[in-house]
Amino acid sequence: MKADEPHPQIQAILELIEETDVLPLAQYPVEEARAVAAELRGDGDGPPLGEVTDRAIPGPDEDLPIRIYRPDTDAPHPTVVYFHGGGWVIGGIESHDLLCRHLADDADAAVVSVDYRLAPEHPFPAAVEDAYAATEWVAEHADAIGGDGGLAVAGDSAGGNLAAIVSLMARDRDGPTIEHQGLIYPSTSAAEDWPSRAENAEGYFLTETDMTWFFDHYLESDVHDRNPYAFPMGACDLSGLPAATVQTAGFDPLRDEGVAYAERLEDAGVAVSHHHYPDAIHGFVTMLAEPARVDRAFDAIGDLAADLDATFGR
Repeated sequence: MKADEPHPQIQAILELIEETDVLPLAQYPVEEARAVAAELRGDGDGPPLGEVTDRAIPGPDEDLPIRIYRPDTDAPHPTVVYFHGGGWVIGGIESHDLLCRHLADDADAAVVSVDYRLAPEHPFPAAVEDAYAATEWVAEHADAIGGDGGLAVAGDSAGGNLAAIVSLMARDRDGPTIEHQGLIYPSTSAAEDWPSRAENAEGYFLTETDMTWFFDHYLESDVHDRNPYAFPMGACDLSGLPAATVQTAGFDPLRDEGVAYAERLEDAGVAVSHHHYPDAIHGFVTMLAEPARVDRAFDAIGDLAADLDATFGR
């Protein structure tokens, strides 16, 4: 499931991180961890787009910031609602700006990035409520986005978790019709006994220490561990869900639960496209600009874009 060693571009990034001794994030207070994570981001402009707009929409508790990316082609376009990663604790619209720009360009789709509430200030289920509310709003306001009515959800890590959960909720609540779910190295389970968590516990960007720190901030009680709206692996029935792209990385602690979720979806009759990157690490899809730029990130975005094209019949 993993290569002998990470891709050379990724190995260089890991060596730089080790030299600077900035990880794990769990060594810092939350606000400092967020600042350190922001400093690790590369800086780049991304591809030219037609329009990028910031606005706020009604949220469950307060206004919810979103950023809308429209490709540089004639509207209307299918729409992808995107949820950023960061363990439900760090990250935001800015941390995933480059990824969303590339996805909008590659998929020729409008991308709506959601700045959902973060823990520990807003623990579970705040992020889930925001993600679902944003998806409902996008479905109801396609004209405001230049959308053609086609709708997908996507996200990486904690955002992949949210995309999977929103897909479950939409099915269970007779909500918006979601045609595709893009799950980039998603967190799908609260279980700690996945072999990949032991194999990749240290030295590959996301550490076991940080995973525990994220979970402790996000969940106020262990009672949520089997709640399918916290971790979708807990759902008894995965039938009737949107077609899925599941992307996993060889050196990722979340690898095995992502693979298992893809298999469960397929067993339930869901159309699944599973892309595995044996020489990649958790977080690689956001490594799009120097000094943290890896070719695998562009490959993964292209793979997701191709799957979206197939779902939308283009």
